[in-house]
Amino acid sequence: MTNDTSNQMWGGRFAAGPDAIMEAINASIGFDQRMAAQDIAGSRAHAAMLAATGIVSDKDAEAMREGLLTVLSEIEGGTFVFSTTLEDIHMNVEARLKDIIGEPAGRLHTGRSRNDQVATDFKLWVRDQFDAFESGLLALIKALLAQAEVGADWVMPGFTHLQTAQPVTWGHHMMAYVEMFGRDLSRTRDARKRMNECPLGAAALAGTSFPIDRDMTAKVLGFDRPSANSLDAVSDRDFALEFLSTASICAMHLSRMAEELVIWSSAQFRFVVLSDRFSTGSSIMPQKKNPDAAELIRAKIGRIFGANVALMTVMKGLPLAYSKDMQEDKEQVFDAADNLMLALAAMEGMVKDMSANRPSLEAAAGSGFSTATDLADWLVRVLGMPFRDAHHVTGTLVAMAEQNECDLPDLTLEQMQSVHSDITSDIYEVLGVHNSVASRVSYGGTAPSQVLAQVARWKEMLE
Repeated sequence: MTNDTSNQMWGGRFAAGPDAIMEAINASIGFDQRMAAQDIAGSRAHAAMLAATGIVSDKDAEAMREGLLTVLSEIEGGTFVFSTTLEDIHMNVEARLKDIIGEPAGRLHTGRSRNDQVATDFKLWVRDQFDAFESGLLALIKALLAQAEVGADWVMPGFTHLQTAQPVTWGHHMMAYVEMFGRDLSRTRDARKRMNECPLGAAALAGTSFPIDRDMTAKVLGFDRPSANSLDAVSDRDFALEFLSTASICAMHLSRMAEELVIWSSAQFRFVVLSDRFSTGSSIMPQKKNPDAAELIRAKIGRIFGANVALMTVMKGLPLAYSKDMQEDKEQVFDAADNLMLALAAMEGMVKDMSANRPSLEAAAGSGFSTATDLADWLVRVLGMPFRDAHHVTGTLVAMAEQNECDLPDLTLEQMQSVHSDITSDIYEVLGVHNSVASRVSYGGTAPSQVLAQVARWKEMLE
């Protein structure tokens, strides 16, 4: 395209086209062409509305709508030639439409502005990402539920400060992540519902004098309603920020789980075996099996967090209504969405494929005096001892076990009674890890019965 075309676009306002630097900084077609399908959907809805309200003829509207489908097929087929001179996806589409249908293309922009057009296109694109986000979360949650159900009674160590704390079950640990990603799912659905107002028809910032039907375009495009304030409609990017903030929290959850998989798959832990599909080898160490997918998921959060901060920074100082700064919104969201969807898919694949090493989990579950709290609880429950006294007695017994280089269940009754004479042989019933987890029957506890109840609850909710 020549600069003459650009001059025509601006209606003769400029005597000469922008120089190369201005063209480069001003153009967004290099990235906003990703919104081509949304742009054409919005324009087709707008054309139909213009005809329905009598603003343009049915013949012109039909030519616009059919011509736009031709443009879309060219873009999807890879034959469309994008021009930086035409700045963005909106003007590229409109210019090509004029080539195809001629003079009626000039009527398509009646009653709208690029300000409400880009806000609509971007909302449609982000809404599609929320839908993909939801699908990815559902797939991951289902993979975690499958792991939890199979391992509902497999004992493993629970940690605080990455130190052995109390025995839990593999199923309980998997269900913790179900709850995390379940909150992400709730946030995703909530944000999608809130964003579903249509900016189209807000025009540049003040609305339009043409008798447009905003309810019609909103309905055609799947929005719940048109946005209620034209100033806000063209200057709002909360929907993109909510996507990025929701994505950031989810990415943090993915990173936490990835960190555990890195630790668990190490030779020192051997809690899980990751499939070859999500691992790599070493160039010089033949024994290595590296959890690269988990490590890359762990790293993705930096890009997603960065996108969130970047767009917040862009928006924080902007007066109403539209400013060109807002052109910097899309690349951040595009990159974050790409990396979030990839991380979700990779985590789902790892969870589906991974095998928990049950013997290693069980062996580790009883280490580190993990049933010390069960011993203290027994002293309170059976002997009526105040918990602080029971805590002290248990600590003394732990110190004794350390000195004897054994675990609590390996202490003899005589040794225990030397610390407190009222202890009976019944104490050994609570010192086994299986007995420990089975006793945690409070709602949301680690007992296998509770784990299976939570699995059933989630399955019912997902159905």
